[in-house]
Amino acid sequence: MTNPRILVLGTGGTIAGSAVSATSAAYQPGGLSLEAMLGNLAGLELAAELIPQEVAQIGSQDIGWPQWQALHAACAGALADPAITGVIITHGTDTAEETAFLLDLTLPAGKPIVLVGAMRPADAVGADGMRNFANAARVVSDPAAAGRGVMLVMGDGVLAARDARKAATSSIDAFKSFPRGAIARVTPARLDWFGPPHRVGEKARFAWPEALPRVAILAAGAGMDEQPVKALLGIGCKGIVLAGMGQGNAPACVIAALAEAAAGVPVVRSSRVDEGIVDRNVEVDDDGLGLIAARALGPAKARVLLMVLIANGITDTGQMQAAFDAG
Repeated sequence: MTNPRILVLGTGGTIAGSAVSATSAAYQPGGLSLEAMLGNLAGLELAAELIPQEVAQIGSQDIGWPQWQALHAACAGALADPAITGVIITHGTDTAEETAFLLDLTLPAGKPIVLVGAMRPADAVGADGMRNFANAARVVSDPAAAGRGVMLVMGDGVLAARDARKAATSSIDAFKSFPRGAIARVTPARLDWFGPPHRVGEKARFAWPEALPRVAILAAGAGMDEQPVKALLGIGCKGIVLAGMGQGNAPACVIAALAEAAAGVPVVRSSRVDEGIVDRNVEVDDDGLGLIAARALGPAKARVLLMVLIANGITDTGQMQAAFDAG
């Protein structure tokens, strides 16, 4: 039986990081080249042919449009290449949920595409990157992984891109899955899916844009005024996402300013709370004010979806709300 051929796209991050010492908390993300990182994995004797392609060697806080373009193009090429089984993207954890969700929105749910990272650099005591990568390789190699969309593999869990979010700063089980739980558990020796592929044959929800518009996240806080809303409009934001209190709320003056802004740019209410649904018309009159409820999407993914919608020419509030309802 021929081993799976997996395209490995490297972007840097902690999984390719170098620590000051094996016991130090300080490290340099992306310090290892992809070739060096895969060389460290040679002893695992993975039953797969790994085809490396370096995209970047940076911390994921610096991931942006050039890297996203390169990742999307490489993934699209792999999906169209019958010789490629699937794709693993090594990625820093800070923005992994954003990259995963952007790719999930703009690629068909065909061959498996998995993002994998680490919470400890490669040369630190108890480094988790090798195990996470071995788990990712097991997932991508499994025929049952197809038709599930983009996934994130961390901490022995397999999470759908639409649900994954980073919920801790440094724990190796830093990622949670909301509103749906993990779709599988995985170790280097075993993979257990919790259900059948549910997106087989699903096309990309949105076209890959030529560029992404400027969309800002506004964090709500007690005692704030409306001036930050005016400032965001003043720098040319084409959309605003509110990281609101509770169910996406904010002081009355801020909600009023956002409603005024919504006459010209789309405004989405999400929540700074780690988990929960932001529903329409609960504490805020979304219908009357022309606002959009983020539903299950946190601020980071709400921003990604809003940018993609605007870039695809979708500006009607009703159509936008339907897209957020779909998650």
